[in-house]
Amino acid sequence: MRLVSAVILAGGKSRRLGTDKALLEFEGQPIIGRVLERLRRLSDDVIIVAKDTAAYAQFGARLATDIYPDHGALVGLHAGLRAACHPSALAVACDMPFLDLRLLRFMIVAGKAYDVVMPRIGGLPEPLHALYRVERCLPAIEQSLDSGQFKMISFLPRLRVRYLEEHEVDLFDPERLSFFNVNTPDDWQRGQELARHLRRQRTLRRGGRS
Repeated sequence: MRLVSAVILAGGKSRRLGTDKALLEFEGQPIIGRVLERLRRLSDDVIIVAKDTAAYAQFGARLATDIYPDHGALVGLHAGLRAACHPSALAVACDMPFLDLRLLRFMIVAGKAYDVVMPRIGGLPEPLHALYRVERCLPAIEQSLDSGQFKMISFLPRLRVRYLEEHEVDLFDPERLSFFNVNTPDDWQRGQELARHLRRQRTLRRGGRS
């Protein structure tokens, strides 16, 4: 499998939670720590993009910050791709506790002939769960930013994009938990319940094999 960098975007303001969601405890550790654990199984170059980089020094990842003014996730993606050591980079949000390594590995393999590999769920693209070819995506993103286009997918028409449709995603993650994220206290509570449910399922499967 190709070497890829991994970018975690931790720049959200978390207004609905009232606290930094990346550092919110989830199953006994910060959510971003859980995300890091998964990505480190795929990449030797993990980057956290954040405004307050000091808050994330504890995690031992490389840190990057925006060089454009504060215009949302697209400038964070730009900062992460600029910092990447490898030709391609996975980019995910900091609050996705159920990333599926099988799906991410498939995206890496599928990305050999494309500039972007991105799931599309319910007809909507998932730019914060995607693979980007750095040398092609950076200029396209900069063109969007310089022209005042800050929408996360504004640069995609200039690139070769491989969309993973739902039936492909379902081969690896039929419940589509990869795309679950924590934006509200209700999301956090539901995530805890999902994690307990998954843990019980794993215990039952292990018991069935004994």
